[in-house]
Amino acid sequence: MEIPSKYDSSKVEQRWYDYWMEHGFFNSKPDDREPYTIVIPPPNVTGVLHMGHMLNNTIQDVLIRKARLEGKNACWVPGTDHASIATEAKVVAKLKEEGINKADLTREEFLKHAWDWTDEYGGVILQQLKKLGCSCDWDRTKFTMDDDMSASVIKVFVDLYAKGLIYRGYRMVNWDPEAKTTLSDEEVHYEERQGLLYYLSYEIEGSDEKVTIATTRPETILGDTAICINPNDDRYAHLKGKKAIVPICNRVIPIIEDDYVDMEFGTGCLKVTPAHDENDKALGEKHHLEIIDIFNDDASLNSFGMHYEGKDRFVVRKEIAEELKEKGFLVKTEQHTNKVGTSERTKAVIEPRLSDQWFLKMEDLAKPAIDAVLKTGEVKLFPKKFESTYRHWMENIRDWNISRQLWWGQQIPAYYYGDGEEDFVVAESKEKALELAQQAVISSGVERSLTTDDLRQDSDVLDTWFSSWLWPISVFGGILDPDNEEVNYYYPTNDLVTGPDILFFWVARMIVAGYEFRNERPYENVYLTGLVRDKQRRKMSKQLGNSPDALKLIEEYGADGVRVGLLLSSAAGNDLMFDEALCQQGKNFANKIWNAFRLVKGWEVADIEQPQAAQLGIEWYRAKFNQTLAEIEDHYSKYRISDALMAIYKLVWDDFCSWFLEIVKPEYQKPIDKKTLVEIVHLFEENLKLLHPFMPFLSEEVWQHMAERTPEQALCIADWPKVGATDSGLLNDFEFATEIISGVRNIRKEKNIANKEVLELMELNGEDSGSKMDAIITKLGNLSTIETVDTAVDGALSFRVKSNEYFIPIAGAIDVDAEIQKINEELKYTKGFLQSVQKKLSNERFVNNAPPKVVEMERKKVADAEAKIQTLEKSLASLG
Repeated sequence: MEIPSKYDSSKVEQRWYDYWMEHGFFNSKPDDREPYTIVIPPPNVTGVLHMGHMLNNTIQDVLIRKARLEGKNACWVPGTDHASIATEAKVVAKLKEEGINKADLTREEFLKHAWDWTDEYGGVILQQLKKLGCSCDWDRTKFTMDDDMSASVIKVFVDLYAKGLIYRGYRMVNWDPEAKTTLSDEEVHYEERQGLLYYLSYEIEGSDEKVTIATTRPETILGDTAICINPNDDRYAHLKGKKAIVPICNRVIPIIEDDYVDMEFGTGCLKVTPAHDENDKALGEKHHLEIIDIFNDDASLNSFGMHYEGKDRFVVRKEIAEELKEKGFLVKTEQHTNKVGTSERTKAVIEPRLSDQWFLKMEDLAKPAIDAVLKTGEVKLFPKKFESTYRHWMENIRDWNISRQLWWGQQIPAYYYGDGEEDFVVAESKEKALELAQQAVISSGVERSLTTDDLRQDSDVLDTWFSSWLWPISVFGGILDPDNEEVNYYYPTNDLVTGPDILFFWVARMIVAGYEFRNERPYENVYLTGLVRDKQRRKMSKQLGNSPDALKLIEEYGADGVRVGLLLSSAAGNDLMFDEALCQQGKNFANKIWNAFRLVKGWEVADIEQPQAAQLGIEWYRAKFNQTLAEIEDHYSKYRISDALMAIYKLVWDDFCSWFLEIVKPEYQKPIDKKTLVEIVHLFEENLKLLHPFMPFLSEEVWQHMAERTPEQALCIADWPKVGATDSGLLNDFEFATEIISGVRNIRKEKNIANKEVLELMELNGEDSGSKMDAIITKLGNLSTIETVDTAVDGALSFRVKSNEYFIPIAGAIDVDAEIQKINEELKYTKGFLQSVQKKLSNERFVNNAPPKVVEMERKKVADAEAKIQTLEKSLASLG
């Protein structure tokens, strides 16, 4: 193949991805190799590639590609999540644009639209992941609504119900009025918002007296069914047993006593609205109060809202405040900050609402999952700091509200056969449900023959997380067929890479499911990435417009450039401050590797003797490679993926390109010896193996240009290097030699001595000599000789490395008189500068009044100037 002068990612990436796919390098089937398994955190079927996906999936691909090179049977299962709330909202919005109202459709009609939408737009993100280079086994792609995945969810529901762990309860739930569904506690985000505290007066029945109550939600007074006072509050002792009148609706309500009331908050009197507040509900149950729900499912007011019926709650808040003011019930308002719950998906303000829902008892289920992370260490979190968050959530776990008032998702397999909501059975199919319902009817003593037409399936669907918590098991068929070959081979999986924001939603619940349904962990390690933020530390979002287009980045910098850019600053668990300049750095790195490759391929080969410098250079680079490989392996073991990349980056850029290639390259227009070139190519190929997980496209392109390769010899399936012995003495000698070379190069630079001009080097104090590396020093310093001397050399420029002093005689190399004049001028200036700083420090007022840091800085200037004067005077003496 002809070698292009420049690396063009746009011409390379698709070609190699197609090649990998064509030869089935990403496919996995159970065999006798050690399995290495990752299941993708399934992105929403509605999703498109964003920076968080790019980071997360790049890390997964790095891990899977490394495992493949290590000879493991690497299996990365891709897929998407049906995302009940998000997808249903998108379908509803699309229908609205077409003039269709969801309420006018049957469930079957709506689901046809949802499936059409999913077929058209779903899975776009998986195609985009291919552009990034993700080496998933695409033949295994799963969707949480696939028939077998849904059947797994239904089977688990039935199983848990039979164990008495799933129950139906009338509870206060989090209601999302935009999605018109309930949410679990974990799907509600609390944020501080500035609002008002309204002080309202309620008349006491049968008297002229009034009592003042503070509320943040004046619209809910229409659902008040009591006023509560603390029995120990002397201010209100005279109200015991009396009744109050709710403003506007004029409902007469009892005044009750309970020490739940905080005497210090507001006025010490509490309005009780059992239908719209969790704590009020508890008071209502305790005191047998009436429950009045004033809201429709979209949070507009219903008929209990009187003349506000049909209006939105926030509109009513303003209007009712005006009415209360006009009628003399509003005493005053105050600014007030309180925490408001919002829906994670729709961002709508959550409404507490009493509702019949399905719940899963979590307390006992959570115990093995708590032990696995916090006691036995069977599941490890990286970084470890997230264990405290995990502990807090899991030890304070509440029953999981698993039902959602939606149509898109797995429909709850509960079938009602009577008139009431209590007569139901739970079964995996309608036929089985009919059988169970018939038995229930017979056992109740009623003579009645049922048909499937008498059964009404619960209209709710299950929470999306109720399907994704089974993901590592169900993708291998482990729920429906618990002893199948695939699940026995691939499960438990090895690593999970995800964000800490779903540590509870998904990670913890998968651990719970693993122990409940397979009695073992779902994975061994959980790598929690940080969030991708912009340079101003803001979270990237569509709303802020600070999230770059992922595909455009790939177009501009190449997939490898973007992968490197993302990972260079992505320490585990810490947020990534994304800067496009990092992608440019990644692209520059790709170009550096390409140019190094072209340099090596451009050399002519001859059957000549190997130079000593080349032999030494090869020995040193082998030792350096082994040392770095051991570091890289250590970083991988601790999931410090960014550090592993940085170690490879320095090895390739600094050690290989900047030092090694300089040492081994032949003289200008001369050939290279065969032995050296074979070693260079071998070491270059070892570098490519380390680079491949991070830069798959570039590394494969260079690898395939290096030699004629069969598909079996592709880099994608090559062998990962083994850590060899590291000669630390050799590495130390080389380190010493590089300092000598740098000293020579600095003198050339300072004195404008051309690189082609050959110099002599003399060394005083030879105990730490770099003599073992003299061949390399001679070549890279362009020296004629390196001699050891007993005394300082006159008429020479000098530099120091550790306890050794080095001299370069400069006769003929520089104009000595001009150099003496230049040094004298610099000496004069430095002495004058020193005098001015000393004068400042001799001023007591300055020393006593200036900040200590400023004084310290001035003293450092003195020390630096004195050291510089000493060096300049020494240089003058040597030239004298």
